[in-house]
Amino acid sequence: MKFWDSIEQKLVGFLGIFALAVALWQVIGRYATPDHAISFAEEIIVYLMIWAVMIVSSQLVKRDGHVRPDLVLRILPIQVARWVEVFNCLVAIIFCGGMVWYGSSIVETAIMIDEVSSSDLQFPMWIYYLALPVGTGLMTVRYIAKLIDYIAFYDAGTMKPGHVLHDNVDGLETPKLN
Repeated sequence: MKFWDSIEQKLVGFLGIFALAVALWQVIGRYATPDHAISFAEEIIVYLMIWAVMIVSSQLVKRDGHVRPDLVLRILPIQVARWVEVFNCLVAIIFCGGMVWYGSSIVETAIMIDEVSSSDLQFPMWIYYLALPVGTGLMTVRYIAKLIDYIAFYDAGTMKPGHVLHDNVDGLETPKLN
């Protein structure tokens, strides 16, 4: 899992840096050297950011930062909260599975009709659309892992409800707010 986390984080960082470089190129090109400016920079930036957001959503699931009934979980008894988490994981798996299926059909359609962007770039849109099934597929795997943890390896002392801070992902205790 640490290897997978590392790959996701590095890929998202690369996509962000690449988007920043394209934006910088466009701004400098527009004002300093208009002959070298690219007309489709905004399009590239949007594609890169959508991919980054869809990939990083997997990290949100891991850190309990994605959609979940956090407030309710904090007031429930710990054993009840466990089963609410199980239910949340099941609903999320079904939803993400549906999004993988739906996103895959969009990708297939875009490939079938050879859809490209309307800009000078003529970017194959199936690559852009692929972010949806890939991102929700990653989320599905994370939710399945969480579901297995809540059912088979539940520990009331370490699996308390609440968003896990970045520095505390590897099992360190989350600091309490006073």
